[in-house]
Amino acid sequence: MTSDRWQYMCLITGCLIATLPLEFVIGARVYRQGRRALWAIVPVLAVFGVWDWIAISRGDWWFAARYMSGVRVGVVPIEEIAFFVAIPLCALLTFEAVRCVLARIASDA
Repeated sequence: MTSDRWQYMCLITGCLIATLPLEFVIGARVYRQGRRALWAIVPVLAVFGVWDWIAISRGDWWFAARYMSGVRVGVVPIEEIAFFVAIPLCALLTFEAVRCVLARIASDA
């Protein structure tokens, strides 16, 4: 396997690492509210997971094998599933961090 095979997964991991300080430095508290995080992740994973499965099965959508690990769940690459978990989580972290910062600014004013 070449290092190209891990580019997509590395990008997803980078997104998670980049937003991790929002939890601990700013206090977004997303990881401490598992149920709330699931409410953000599960609908995205379900809808877009099925969408990808249908599109890949029909040949309407595909992924360049060069950039994928080769691990699949059915026809859907594991990286795509990780994407549908990581991006809503990163978005929720960002949203909560902005909300925390704005609340601090409002309380100082």
